[in-house]
Amino acid sequence: MPTLGDIAKALDLPFRGNPETSLSRLASLDSAGEADLSFLAQKKFSKQLSTLTVGAVICPEDWVGDYTGAVVFSAQPYADFARATRLFDNRPQPSGRVHETAVVATTVQMGANVTIDGGAVIEDGVVLGDNAWIGPNVWLGSNVKVGNATELRSGVSLYHGVTLGHGCLIHANTVIGSDGFGFAPTDSGWEKILQLGAVTIGDRVEIGAGCAIDRGALDNTVIKDDVIIDNLVHIAHGVTIGERSAIAGQVGFAGGAKLGERCTVGGQAGFAGHLEVASDVHIGGQ
Repeated sequence: MPTLGDIAKALDLPFRGNPETSLSRLASLDSAGEADLSFLAQKKFSKQLSTLTVGAVICPEDWVGDYTGAVVFSAQPYADFARATRLFDNRPQPSGRVHETAVVATTVQMGANVTIDGGAVIEDGVVLGDNAWIGPNVWLGSNVKVGNATELRSGVSLYHGVTLGHGCLIHANTVIGSDGFGFAPTDSGWEKILQLGAVTIGDRVEIGAGCAIDRGALDNTVIKDDVIIDNLVHIAHGVTIGERSAIAGQVGFAGGAKLGERCTVGGQAGFAGHLEVASDVHIGGQ
């Protein structure tokens, strides 16, 4: 368990209290106990501090008031709470080995310390960067490229030619590179338009569970660096998502839409095809 001193040092923040105090977990203000670390992200809740028995709290110095307990002083308590979660990380760790039930083509290029879990299928020409983690039952089609320290959770499917950057996290059952919805009407029915592009995803991108990201019809679908995408989002063929944008659950982009940099999109918003949204635009839910 980290101590109060460990946490303050890791976050590079001043603190008040006994540096040897052990803190067993992170907890909300409502549930925190004597051995827990909590945080105060809004000043309106500072009046609760005097009633708490929490082990320590992350908050701005001028919000402390009459509270006499241990404090890690932070001007950005929510961001520093996010950083503190890494000190209490309880996620499973990669094994650094290839499971005996994985099927890996002989032409796969593997970096150092790659983990491939049971039931994964990796086809010809795939390139896996150092410390990549391929979860159970993942399928990687031919010529997929996965960057260093990128993790694909259970059941993720990447079709042929998809490129993922470094430090990405793709959650369970997301499909990347499936065919865009392209059909030409004819007198005898629908003529399928082969989707000849691919999907290119930048570095440090996180994509939630159950998303569908289509390959481009001619040009690639592109998701740029540091984008975060919630669960159940559909991104159609040829869409571009700008750097550091955030997209909440159940959002849908029709083909060819372009979202600028640093945009935020609320849940269930929809984008018609070939719309262009400038940078730093914030769109509410629905």
